[in-house]
Amino acid sequence: MKTIYKSLLAMMAAAPLLTGCIEEVMPTSGIIQEQLEGSPKATEALVWAIPGHQNQVGTISTDHWDWGLPALMHIRDLLTADMVCSNTNYRHFWYWTDISIGLGPDYLYPQFPWNWYYEQVLACNKVISAVDPETTSPDLRFYLGTGYASRAITYLDFIGMFETWPCPEYTDGRYNAEGNDVVGLTVPIIDENTTEEQMRNNPRVDHETMFNFIYGDLDKAIEMMSSNASARPNKALPDLTVAYGAYARACLWDASFQAEVNNDAAEATRLYNEASRYANLAMAGYSVTTQDEWLSKTSGFNDSSVGSWMLAGIYTSEDDSALYPNVGWTGWVGSEHTFGYSSYRLKTYSNIAPALYNRLSNRDFRKLSFVAPEGSPLKGREPFISPDDAAENFPQPYANIKFRPGSGNETNASIGGVVDYPLMRVEEMYFIDAEATAHVNPTAGRQKLVDFIRANRNPIYTCNLTDADEIVEEIVFQKRIELWGEGRAYYDIKRLNYPIIRVYDGTTFVGNARINTKARAAWLNMCITNQEVDNNPALKGYNAPDPSRLYQRIK
Repeated sequence: MKTIYKSLLAMMAAAPLLTGCIEEVMPTSGIIQEQLEGSPKATEALVWAIPGHQNQVGTISTDHWDWGLPALMHIRDLLTADMVCSNTNYRHFWYWTDISIGLGPDYLYPQFPWNWYYEQVLACNKVISAVDPETTSPDLRFYLGTGYASRAITYLDFIGMFETWPCPEYTDGRYNAEGNDVVGLTVPIIDENTTEEQMRNNPRVDHETMFNFIYGDLDKAIEMMSSNASARPNKALPDLTVAYGAYARACLWDASFQAEVNNDAAEATRLYNEASRYANLAMAGYSVTTQDEWLSKTSGFNDSSVGSWMLAGIYTSEDDSALYPNVGWTGWVGSEHTFGYSSYRLKTYSNIAPALYNRLSNRDFRKLSFVAPEGSPLKGREPFISPDDAAENFPQPYANIKFRPGSGNETNASIGGVVDYPLMRVEEMYFIDAEATAHVNPTAGRQKLVDFIRANRNPIYTCNLTDADEIVEEIVFQKRIELWGEGRAYYDIKRLNYPIIRVYDGTTFVGNARINTKARAAWLNMCITNQEVDNNPALKGYNAPDPSRLYQRIK
């Protein structure tokens, strides 16, 4: 059994480490809160610690799956049936792809997202604590809005992994081994006022409590960001449109919960309408990714300046993930390069699942983001950086070429590994709007989907479905294609109670990853580690059931 060696309380005790990046701006070591509150430059440094932490390597481990937020995005995709990791000797993420016992409460792997998200929350709390909410300074109000928006986004992604939703494998769909109803339990709230003593007895809060907290943060962010003219320096920081986008995400998640768990159709309808409203607000000022931008050999999905990107992770040449590509985005998620694991050399590619690929029309240019199988009319049309390298190094189909190395450089990690990765794109807002509309008015939602796909992805696309659930599923399928590899499909699959089907004719899933579920997969409700429970007795008896022993593998 692997030892879990970094609990939440231990991490919080080491909290000053999170502000280490301010040393370049303020080399004084004895910074106190009062100094931070009186120093706009110090507050600015704290703000930049939020996106800086996203690229942190080694949150709990030196293993090559621990490289911050982009690794968590990759994990979420590998927990679905949309992404298949090539079966090589370098599958460091097999604990997740194979739904191993490592996902249970006795092992360290669930501790990675738990600690990373709370460290990110702490970075946000530092900013919120440093700014007087009554300030009239435009810059300080923007910084405070950044803190609130970032904290809301962090908690929303966090609870999307740990909130427990019903599963058919649970007793009566909702009870754990201790006999407690755990559906709707999220995570403990830690804000800027939480003391260490409170953290030691801090329960998982229910869905309503958590969403009231998230909505409260977003309301404050919108207030702060809409009342001043300060502009963000780049897309590593959220702005007003991103706060609206986060609101749209939150309302969509909340609406699905109200519809399924609380059986409250009226509240679900209200929230679907709010999701649509906020999604439309978020679209302002952005343009949809064009075919040329999508398929660019030099800047395809590695450049946040593209007009569709709303929020991004941004690597610099000083980041460990750029210096050591075995622990970074390009080295794991890209394919056309010689460095890292998903490289021509080690061939641990991130591949689209055949079922997803085959369902997409050949007339949709997004399909050119993947190596076509032999006999496909798309074979030979893929826009490889180097067709010769591709012919030699992609012996199997379905590897993605969506995420290009920096500047299209295949060989130099200090260039090819310095990329941006998408955290929110405007296309997601179009799909949120279409889905939210379809839940209330299926015909109108279907038309929004058709209009978007025809105008931007496939000019001859048609959708003749009339059943509301089928229309929603088609919208979400197109969204899964659109955001493939960006860590978002996990949330929709969990939220909508979709099964995970990995075994079918032509599948490329092998070994212990060959699992089919009847409905929502239990492993999408992540466990809290036992060490965390030992340090916080309020969690005892209220964990999600261990998913690792609930499913039979299919030979």
